[in-house]
Amino acid sequence: MGKIAWIIPMILGMGTATSAQETPFKLHGFVLGAVSGRVTGARPPGGNDFVLGEERLRFELKGTASEGKAFLTVKGDAFHDAVANKIHGDLREAYAGYAKGPADLRFGRQIVTWGVGDLFYVNDIFPKDWESFFSGRPMEYLKLGMDGFRTQIFSKAIHADILVVPFFTPDNLPSSERFFFFDPFSTVPNRIETEPETRFSNIESAIRLYRQVAGSDLSFYFYRGFWRTPSVTADNLTTPTTVTEFFPALFVYGSSLQRNLFGGVMSLEGGYYDSRQDNNGDDPVIPNSQWRFLAGHQREFWRDFTAGLQLYGELMDHYGAHRGALPTGFPTQDRFRGVVSVRLTQWLLYQTLKLALFAATSPTDVDYFLQPEIAYRVTDSLGLTVGANIFGGRNETTFFGQLEKNDNVYLNVRYDF
Repeated sequence: MGKIAWIIPMILGMGTATSAQETPFKLHGFVLGAVSGRVTGARPPGGNDFVLGEERLRFELKGTASEGKAFLTVKGDAFHDAVANKIHGDLREAYAGYAKGPADLRFGRQIVTWGVGDLFYVNDIFPKDWESFFSGRPMEYLKLGMDGFRTQIFSKAIHADILVVPFFTPDNLPSSERFFFFDPFSTVPNRIETEPETRFSNIESAIRLYRQVAGSDLSFYFYRGFWRTPSVTADNLTTPTTVTEFFPALFVYGSSLQRNLFGGVMSLEGGYYDSRQDNNGDDPVIPNSQWRFLAGHQREFWRDFTAGLQLYGELMDHYGAHRGALPTGFPTQDRFRGVVSVRLTQWLLYQTLKLALFAATSPTDVDYFLQPEIAYRVTDSLGLTVGANIFGGRNETTFFGQLEKNDNVYLNVRYDF
């Protein structure tokens, strides 16, 4: 909560000013009950069969000035974590803004989504909650908010989306208390977690330039900041007693294109991840620079049935230096990682029943991930969702293979008000 304290007085002040002018506010939200149980019979040290169990209350407040130029959005959750038996608060978004003419200005906590990827991202370098996703929470909880300033400028020639983020937010990765995953330093007694210092030189910045060209949505991206997944270094890589997690510097340059083709929507995206603290690729604890790319196509094959196919890849720079710098016994990454994914969605019963499947497999890593899901809208306000997260792989060091013992089944019950 310390990072967001700077926006609270501004939000409250704006709310007071606009209330005096009888500005309309809209308040709604939902109650969500969620539970997810591991079905492999394995338990992490000190853990149990449940990876998720919570009761969550969401409030969403939106307000606009009478002329519609100034606006306010606040989305917050209060929830009881039954697994840890603790009560928490989660400020999802809280921003104020002003729109006039071709400019839209926003400041505060915001969730931003860029790019065209489906669960595999190239230019969407913003923070994500992977523990939430692999636990079975609704998809909206995959994205995390950032505290910063956003400006969108629209013109006939080109549109711009510009972000300045003073406070770093990392990805939220699966925790050792609830998940099994590969950790070569799991037995090291001392672990230090560090994030980039809050100072001017560490401010993150990102820009997206986009427009429509010949019937295609074309975008160019640039990001200056840090890897959101931590790197780990040790006082001694052979017999470590202390490990330190840190976030190396990163630049990203990329582009994407999306257009209607063959009765559906074609998506192409590419980007270069410039690992600024490992330009030669010979530091074993910092990710090498890499190229990322994806190609996808989605279309409706018959009424209420949609299928999407996506090809995703990562190509490492300076691969020889990477292999030569690895300490003895550390796993070697492949130079190329490829993933094929499919998303199938069928609506039934006047679109009140949804049958869905997301499936991904990597021929290079030899691993896979499956997420089947059934969602039923009992009424306009009440919905039920049942699904599963299924992992597998030949090696415990690959992305999905390391999660093989975490297969789980989840149930979500949501009531909107």
